Amino acid sequence: MRNRKLRMGMIGGGANAFIGAIHRSAALMDNEIELVCGCFSRNKDISHQSGRSLYLPDDRIYGNYREMITQEALLPEGERMDFVSIVTPNKDHYEPAAMALDAGFDVVLDKPMTFSLEEARSLQQKVEETGRLLALTHTYAGYPAVKEAKARIARGDLGKIRRVYVEYVQGWLTERIELLGNNNAVWRTDPQQSGKAGCIGDIGTHAWHLSEYITGLRVTELCAELKTFATGRQLDDDGAAFLHYDNGATGVLIATQIAAGEENNITVRVYGEKGGLEWRQMEPNTLYAKWPDRPTEEIRVGNGFTGLSDVTRWNTRTPGGHPEGYIEAFANIYRNFARTLRARAAGETPQPEWLDFPTVYDGLRGMQFIETMVTSARNNDRKWQPWID
Repeated sequence: MRNRKLRMGMIGGGANAFIGAIHRSAALMDNEIELVCGCFSRNKDISHQSGRSLYLPDDRIYGNYREMITQEALLPEGERMDFVSIVTPNKDHYEPAAMALDAGFDVVLDKPMTFSLEEARSLQQKVEETGRLLALTHTYAGYPAVKEAKARIARGDLGKIRRVYVEYVQGWLTERIELLGNNNAVWRTDPQQSGKAGCIGDIGTHAWHLSEYITGLRVTELCAELKTFATGRQLDDDGAAFLHYDNGATGVLIATQIAAGEENNITVRVYGEKGGLEWRQMEPNTLYAKWPDRPTEEIRVGNGFTGLSDVTRWNTRTPGGHPEGYIEAFANIYRNFARTLRARAAGETPQPEWLDFPTVYDGLRGMQFIETMVTSARNNDRKWQPWID
């Protein structure tokens, strides 16, 4: 692996999908990875059309993931894929990931990690048994300003954390667009494909992950409300929770997909004994530091800026004034995963900044978050729900 690109296979992400192209753009951005094979749809015709549009040879375009993993494992080491990226609906995460790990392949997996908590526990055990690497694409943790917030909190700038607010607000599911078919709302609102949660599984997990990633704290219990506003929809399209963290801090989480007119409005605010920090995803290069005894500071990320943490600088790609975007944040996860995979293959210790990507353990906690939210929302007698392990 030292003198060549890592070879990536892809499951899902065909011509009729949304997120596959994002993953490919992110994975290929740093010239460390190349796409060599794929099963891009459960429809064989769509899979082959998609693969050909990506200039893959016909013998590396597969009709199903079982065939792909089996055939790739039979190829010589110098030809077969090194890892697989899985970008399917939630119900199709576990089986191909587990099969790939058993076959000796590392895995990049979209979130939430699995369809159920039971599958998440099993996948964690599989990673530990095989010793393979699994990266989870909690994209927003890849933004440099988010990493700078994490670094400043870790070094004690805010003192002991007291209060956390995290909001992920969208409006694209205000109407039941899933009834129109052929769009990303169809599987996300279907409990047979998405799992127990809709909005909370789709974007609520991102909000929860940001709150724990930035603060370094863990939620210990929560009090949740989930609601479905669109008449006839089977899963939640709105949710909120009060949170208790393991250091005694409290928090509020809001996730909604029925806020008419909103696009992708993510805001995180963290307050400690000494001050606060605020980040907004729609203004990604700016981190605000707030103090009780001096004016608010505007902290800008960009190549060449001094005073930023090493991890922030490592994950910064653009000159100051050029926004660090969504695909760049995605690419930081792929690059860090790739660098770590290379180091492990060479028997070397990965550099600390390379290890900065979500793993199977983040995925397990994400599924625990969903389970705890749903349990709390359904329990009218005891709303405060301890974290479900």
